[in-house]
Amino acid sequence: MELNEALAKLAELEKKLYAYQAADSALYLDGTTVAPKDTAQGRGVALGVLAGERHRLFSAPETGTLLDLLWEKREELDQLRRREVEELRRSYAQLTRIPADEYMEYAMLTNEAGDVWHRAKEQDDFQLFRPLLEKLVAFNIKFAGYYDPSKAPYDALLNEYERGVDMEYLDKFFATLRERIVPLIHAVGEKEQPDGSFLERHCPLEAQRKFSDYLMEVLGLDRAHCTIGETEHPYTLEFNNKDVRITTHYDEGNLASSMYSVIHEGGHAKYELGICDEVQYTSLAGGVSMGVHESQSRFYENLIGRSLPFIQAIFPKMRELFPEQLGDVTAEQFYRAVNKAQPSLIRTEADELTYCLHVMVRYEIEKRLIGGTLKVKDVPETWNRLYKEYLGVDVPDDRRGCLQDSHWSGGAFGYFPSYALGSAYGAQMLKNMEGDMDVWGPVSRGDLSAVSEWLREKVHKFGGLLEPADVVKNACGVFDPTVFADYLERKYSALYGL
Repeated sequence: MELNEALAKLAELEKKLYAYQAADSALYLDGTTVAPKDTAQGRGVALGVLAGERHRLFSAPETGTLLDLLWEKREELDQLRRREVEELRRSYAQLTRIPADEYMEYAMLTNEAGDVWHRAKEQDDFQLFRPLLEKLVAFNIKFAGYYDPSKAPYDALLNEYERGVDMEYLDKFFATLRERIVPLIHAVGEKEQPDGSFLERHCPLEAQRKFSDYLMEVLGLDRAHCTIGETEHPYTLEFNNKDVRITTHYDEGNLASSMYSVIHEGGHAKYELGICDEVQYTSLAGGVSMGVHESQSRFYENLIGRSLPFIQAIFPKMRELFPEQLGDVTAEQFYRAVNKAQPSLIRTEADELTYCLHVMVRYEIEKRLIGGTLKVKDVPETWNRLYKEYLGVDVPDDRRGCLQDSHWSGGAFGYFPSYALGSAYGAQMLKNMEGDMDVWGPVSRGDLSAVSEWLREKVHKFGGLLEPADVVKNACGVFDPTVFADYLERKYSALYGL
């Protein structure tokens, strides 16, 4: 087969794989936003068929032959095609180890589990979700063996989200953070807390929706290419760099909740929208890893969104939309309230300082579940004990405990550490960005264009063209988690007068 013919077949294969993924995403989006409640079964049938067809297409012997041929001719390929073939061969080797019937069964399981998780959370009923979680854990242990039998199962799963990361690396990473953060939390806890009671004032949904539109405008999200929906658990879903969807969850008694979920998901969307056109509809489209992806969402949410210059810039609009709720509040008071550091129950609403402890709880539980030393039936008790040990809080119910996150219902074991890694990556990116340009002058005027352009050039545009470690190096230099700890110490020492 001539090289040009092989490249044409590669492009055709990639477009078909994209089509299956787009159909899968569309069904998921529909199921979590506008679909009636009791309709998961039909979507499960469709998702199972799509998964089977995708598996059949991608695992076909002729696909392996095509990829091997192109790899043999890799010296004749440009960087993009060579990288594309490299990633596809890695995925092909992994997928062909998974039996087609198990692949289809798992797709249907995650669809069902998502629906059951929603009901279990609503009803505060862990036992309703438990049988599905047991199946998900068993599947992930089995799949870990398919992914990389040379690794411990949880290490293999971690590599699916952040290549090159394992338990040894994360144990050291979290130990470094714990050593610096826990004493800081104790010191802050001895200080008087700012009054944030105004954040709990009733804020009508329609005003919050208008505020979300405004925030997306400030973030520079083109509404012709990025929409917003409403779901139980906020997320970002990308079809391509011209079509990204974000969702949020509104709480009439908590203005900051949706505000920061919109900024967080908006950060994910900025990443996807900023990926170069050349890699679209290929295996290189999309963010390079979940750690890098979370660095972008948490960069916008916390490093920018919870900064005083940003809040000062948007506060006039906030008072316009919420005159009764914020008429007696200053930008400085709002800044202090949304940066209040206090151990809490809900990860997505946690402050920057205590957030990583939430992630550590999930990391410890996942390690034990996948390692076989913790039974699913014991997850609630273990969760509650670790929350008391790590954060000093009592968990009143499973709805606000082990059922609060949607990740496990989607089979995302190994994902949670990405949040902490992303927070640390982001702090180092900000340090480098401040060395290259004036960050806070434009931000204080509500202009994030220079910030976004720096991130696009250092991170976004590459998609999967580079390895995750190379993208991190490009934006961070040599990664050092103490930079994140230094950032937290500076910020919270100033806020609390330590």
